[in-house]
Amino acid sequence: MRTPASAAQDHKPAHMQGLLRHFADLRDATHGNAVSRQDKEELFAVAVEFLDRYARQALAEMNAALLLGQGVITATGLTRYPDGDLAATWSLGWHEQEQRRIAPVTLQAFFGQAFLHPHLRGATVGNWPLNVFSDADAALELPTLRAIASADLHNLVFQSDYRIIPAIVNR
Repeated sequence: MRTPASAAQDHKPAHMQGLLRHFADLRDATHGNAVSRQDKEELFAVAVEFLDRYARQALAEMNAALLLGQGVITATGLTRYPDGDLAATWSLGWHEQEQRRIAPVTLQAFFGQAFLHPHLRGATVGNWPLNVFSDADAALELPTLRAIASADLHNLVFQSDYRIIPAIVNR
């Protein structure tokens, strides 16, 4: 489903469309066309479904290139926490990361109870707007998902060291 805000932004660069929808939501106190929390949560649940294959793709690319296929991708599906927050998390874990007891590379779609609308984030990377209403919108987020995963891995190296990256150690 394309919303009026997203359809009006189609002429903008692809990587800016979600950001423009986000700012329009802030202006209008909506998420897409939704005003109530319940309607926004329903849109979020659909966005998580659209994002799933792209989040898995971003992590699979990282696993192949940097972890030499040794990683394992897991996904939680949509989860509601006791405080009312909603989240879906995709993680890429591997032996060296587990040995060092640091977080896996994480992509998370997050809709905090106090938030006006949902965001994307990593284990070590802050919030990025999440305004996905179709598979096409989700596909446009693939570069953002790649960037979040890359920044997360970069930060995990600083928490440990470069030896957690099999492609560097086993070249």
